[in-house]
Amino acid sequence: RHNYSYSLADLMAINPEEFYNELASHGVELFTGVPDSLLKEFCLCVDDRMSKEQHIITANEGNAIALACGHYLAKQSIPLVYMQNSGLGNAVNPLLSLCDPDVYSIPMLLLIGWRGEPGVKDEPQHVKQGKIQIELLNTMDIPFEIISRDSHDFKSKISNCIERAKDENRPTALLIKKGTFDNYSKIVSSIEDQGMKREEALEIILDNLDDDTIVVSTTGKTSREIFEIRDKNNQSHQQDFLTVGSMGHCSSIALGIALAKPHRQVVCIDGDGAMLMHLGSLTSIADLKPNNFRHILMNNEVHESVGGQSTVAKNINLSSIVNSLGASKMFLAESSSELKQKIKEFLFCSEPSFLEVKIQPGSRDDLGRPTINPVENKVSFMKFLEN
Repeated sequence: RHNYSYSLADLMAINPEEFYNELASHGVELFTGVPDSLLKEFCLCVDDRMSKEQHIITANEGNAIALACGHYLAKQSIPLVYMQNSGLGNAVNPLLSLCDPDVYSIPMLLLIGWRGEPGVKDEPQHVKQGKIQIELLNTMDIPFEIISRDSHDFKSKISNCIERAKDENRPTALLIKKGTFDNYSKIVSSIEDQGMKREEALEIILDNLDDDTIVVSTTGKTSREIFEIRDKNNQSHQQDFLTVGSMGHCSSIALGIALAKPHRQVVCIDGDGAMLMHLGSLTSIADLKPNNFRHILMNNEVHESVGGQSTVAKNINLSSIVNSLGASKMFLAESSSELKQKIKEFLFCSEPSFLEVKIQPGSRDDLGRPTINPVENKVSFMKFLEN
């Protein structure tokens, strides 16, 4: 079912199977959360061993905390909730107003990927969160242990956290440093598919936008590819707001701009994982119905930027959800020829419109990252809006 591949850099890393087995030996039988690239190898291992009902990828981290609470109330066993530290913001409310010892006092184990750790190179959106990570956990009064690739005592750290969660009926956390886990490779049979890749679809979309159109793009590879397409075409980046962090919020940013600039066309380029994370924002769009709002969903049914784990978009119809709100004219493109055929009608609607673009997972191995920093992006974008 799986095989292992090692490099010299991996030799000291923690075997994901051993880590999982230690958790299981303490009676952990529910694993839930939102994927993080630092935890990818561990999550692949969990996926191999647990049923769909025991390993649940939720829309956002707050959902996962609440789900874990329900599990504990019903089974009295400690659940595990995993997340990237940037997702801790989504979890703060249920952690403090539901699980905290001053409220319902519900035990669980958090597994948190430490992006932006001071002294470790990372992307700009992770720097602040990484810098205040320890202080934040201390402020929230969540006891924690730090685990790295060199933590030979990781089993005792797991044990300490789980026992303290049980004894004190409270959440505890394992803070996981970059490079902690060894590779865990599942053998997956590849299926040839002629569907579009995201970059191909984005090129078609951008090619059809006029120079006055405002673009707001979601976090992850979508914004990275848009940046590189503009570079390749010798175009300015001023009309694109690249939402490098705050996953799930690009449609609300775009809505705010569309309402403030009613005579400018605003195109929001979203992703399935991001849209699912804060699905409620669709109701504000539907309620306000800005005629200049164009919402594009790039749907590859996975959390691609953090390891390719499936989203629930595999099993539900996101277009049907948007359509049920009754505010947008609906479009669907499943091939490059369909996208080329429908993009102009979508863009020139006299009402809010929604376009789902079905794409295949995957991106170029040499895909870079924006070479301008977020503040530079903001300043040039605001000048573009002013003009």
